[in-house]
Amino acid sequence: MEQFTRVQGVAAPLLRDNIDTDLLIPSREMTTPGKEGYGEKLLAPWRYLPAHDGTRRENPDFVLNREPFRQAAFLIAGANFGSGSSREQAAWALRQFGLRVIVAPSFGAIFANNCYRNGLLPVALPRPEIEALAREAETGRLQLAADLEHDRLEASDGRQWPLQVPASERQMMLAGMDAIGLTLRRRAQIAAFQEADRRRRPWIWLDMMDKETKS
Repeated sequence: MEQFTRVQGVAAPLLRDNIDTDLLIPSREMTTPGKEGYGEKLLAPWRYLPAHDGTRRENPDFVLNREPFRQAAFLIAGANFGSGSSREQAAWALRQFGLRVIVAPSFGAIFANNCYRNGLLPVALPRPEIEALAREAETGRLQLAADLEHDRLEASDGRQWPLQVPASERQMMLAGMDAIGLTLRRRAQIAAFQEADRRRRPWIWLDMMDKETKS
């Protein structure tokens, strides 16, 4: 996993509701082997003009094709962002484009979990706050910072909003580790427990060894 402590950057407005994973990364775009190469395919139906010769031509009117939003770290989006299918490639595409934080009124549950595990932070704020931020972002001058260590979203003018990140996901993102990695940080405690349990209940461990031998 990619570590996330504090991220600062420009915010891009995309205040449309129900942007689902099938739009974030259409199935026809999922031809890349492995996890790389999805950034250029993000929101392909909106980012590119219809082409009959197979050549991609950017839509100059689409927000992420314009400066300074090509370098956006934050996306201000509408409700129900990331609904639809469970494809993890949607999170890969957003992250590989360069985005680190999605700010929206609500998220698809599976998509939000995929974000946490791919270095993306989903931040839910009330709709009026989102709309105000989107209007500011349209100027190209809205700079935000997400500080996961101190659990807050910050604007450059001093405004702050609390981050509500589940404890386990917050711990994983701060450490840059998945659940298995975090568990393995306790190797010494695990080994000590196993050794003590062998002494307390040797018959359990003998039975386990018999099963491993037979398998």
